[in-house]
Amino acid sequence: MKVLVANLGSTSFKYRLFDLPETAGAEGGLELAKGGVERVGAAESRVYASLPAAPGATTVGRSIETVMPVPDHAVALQAAVDQLTGADGPLESIDEVAAVGFKAVHGGRVSGVVRVTADVLAAMEEMSLVAPAHNPPYVRAMRLLGERLPRVPLVAAFETGFHATIPDRNALYAVPTEWAGRHLVRRWGFHGASHRFVSERLATLVPMRQQRPLRAISCHLGGSSSVCWIRDGRSVGTSMGMSPQSGLPQNNRAGDFDPFALVHVAKATGKGFEELLAELSSGSGLAGMSGTSGDMRDLEEAAAAGNPRARTAIDVYVASIRHWLGAGIVELGGLDCIGFAGGIGENSPLTRAAVLAGLEDLGIAIDPMANAAKGSAERSIGSPSAKVAVWVIPTNEELIVARQARDLLAGGTPERSAG
Repeated sequence: MKVLVANLGSTSFKYRLFDLPETAGAEGGLELAKGGVERVGAAESRVYASLPAAPGATTVGRSIETVMPVPDHAVALQAAVDQLTGADGPLESIDEVAAVGFKAVHGGRVSGVVRVTADVLAAMEEMSLVAPAHNPPYVRAMRLLGERLPRVPLVAAFETGFHATIPDRNALYAVPTEWAGRHLVRRWGFHGASHRFVSERLATLVPMRQQRPLRAISCHLGGSSSVCWIRDGRSVGTSMGMSPQSGLPQNNRAGDFDPFALVHVAKATGKGFEELLAELSSGSGLAGMSGTSGDMRDLEEAAAAGNPRARTAIDVYVASIRHWLGAGIVELGGLDCIGFAGGIGENSPLTRAAVLAGLEDLGIAIDPMANAAKGSAERSIGSPSAKVAVWVIPTNEELIVARQARDLLAGGTPERSAG
């Protein structure tokens, strides 16, 4: 079964094409192609793809790249279809695709894995103010594909779905009950596909020493970051809350923030509510604190050169991760393993070392040489003598979404909504 997975950002578009076993719940499968577009909406956009090495091949091995105007996600989607069905693409026709899966972000009461319908799109639009960088482009893309590919099922796998198991004590804010019931104000959590993937890999990689549920903490660290507490494969707590703007400091988003500070800053500056929210969601985070960049590679280089603002931004980011790590250990009643994923989690030894520094008394320690070793493969970086296993796990959100779409079509995953 061929499943195309679309992953949209505010100015980016990525896709992967998988060929999966048709049986619900089956693992395995091949990645037939992947590609995307960077800087959607700019005068020039980078359009790239990795396609089969030769006609009829089942492994990705040939890269193509071009620069062209891509004014919106509609053009990006068409570019992907052209790549996949071109002379060297893996498909003769887009009709070979059994489903298009979307790593959807926020549907409010609609969560889990569902077929895209008018009601689902309406639910996503209702939450657009909470997820302004994600929901609008997804809704536009889903409508576009629904029009252009009327015979291909569209499936939304919501990031909030993995967190539906979080107990109320960790999901509810201390606000009037009406806010939660009528206005859906609660800690929804995001990065669900990545945390699910890390959880599944840790369950395979970490042997249990006792007959008890595996206690794991997944650290998805990148341009957007979150920590998730996992017991026996189920999310029981996460750092992100009502919106993807919350939790840890992000690339250019503030993360957790006292809303009453807005009143203070508004009075002092004369700025309006919308303008201040824009600063919190696009001019804050690591970039805002450092005054240079929100990219951890740039920050580490600047900090090493003696830039104090870059050093402070890194320290604040690490302290927030450690805060959620410690809270997770208490919630789980101990810890068996930690998984690092995402662009920073997979590629920054300095960040991983700083997050776990000084935790030997808790049974957590890394092997410095293993942590510093370069490579993109899944690997253990924990000290052999430490009680808690520590792994770097290159996440594969698209594979999770592809399997969820397959399972829904095969009848293995019921359509469901939360709230």
